[in-house]
Amino acid sequence: MSKTTPPTLADVSRLAGVSTATISRALNDPNVVAQKTREKIEAAINTLGYTPNSGGRMLASSRSNTVGAIIPTMANAIFANGLQAFQEALSEAGVTMLVASTGYDPKAELTQIRNLMAHGAGGLLLIGQERPEDSNRFLRIRNIPHVLGWCYGDDVDNLYVGFDNKAAAYDAALKVLEMGHRKIAMISGILDGNDRAQARYDGVLDAISQFGQGATLVASAPSPYVLQGGRDGFDQVKSAQPTAIICGNDVVAAGAMTRAQELGFKVPSDISIIGFDDIGLASAVSPRMSTVRVPQEQMGKAAAEVLIARMGGTQGTSVKFPTEFIQRGSLAPPA
Repeated sequence: MSKTTPPTLADVSRLAGVSTATISRALNDPNVVAQKTREKIEAAINTLGYTPNSGGRMLASSRSNTVGAIIPTMANAIFANGLQAFQEALSEAGVTMLVASTGYDPKAELTQIRNLMAHGAGGLLLIGQERPEDSNRFLRIRNIPHVLGWCYGDDVDNLYVGFDNKAAAYDAALKVLEMGHRKIAMISGILDGNDRAQARYDGVLDAISQFGQGATLVASAPSPYVLQGGRDGFDQVKSAQPTAIICGNDVVAAGAMTRAQELGFKVPSDISIIGFDDIGLASAVSPRMSTVRVPQEQMGKAAAEVLIARMGGTQGTSVKFPTEFIQRGSLAPPA
């Protein structure tokens, strides 16, 4: 991959038509700079993809020894497990990892990209396929080596290391339907700004619509990927009397299962509950959770290998992993 010389403060100064001192003031104490001037400076920064270097000028050789990883949250075990494998593979190659999270806010990702580049990251691991155009433009302008993880796409403009979220959810829903369930509910993740959650939701919908035989999505509840989100989601969908609930991840499923049992529902004789990811929690709850197994550690290791190769000038090839539906005690035919 060709190297791109990072834009300098002088470059921004020329494009914005203001002094470097004014730009420094706008970056460090924006309230002392007139709004119109700040707008000109911000436009120049966005056009050039400029990032202030908080650590001073980095030598080109040192930049390749640091990688940034931006994940949606540090509270989800699937990212923690995958990131651990990612870090271990980087360490074996003598590369240091910097980590940031966005809290599932797509707009926060560009800020974190800029921050990591300012701290010397020579490549990035990003989660998911879709992001605001401002982020995509910055990545293009700066020609930043990056890999998109935990997802998969067919376009040739990006490198993917992950799996087909929609197909995995489709297969899980099909297993539920083949078990005899026709009244399905879904507690998804928050769909806005999360292409993986949207893909899983779409996969479930497609399976239901294509299966026919009276199958229907009787209720859905977009919920945060936390235990309380699953509990609240169960309260939202239970009045539709589903015989099975498909959840966007295992944490949500565990929350839904706990809430169901508190309310006197027996899992799975009264209601089946299915997760996604197969983190350790799936085997710790009772009954043990039926879920989609995602190859977390393998994805992390492969993402590091692909990213290091790209940082070294190799174009690289996307890596697609299979998923597997794991049937355990939380899924049974409807009563």
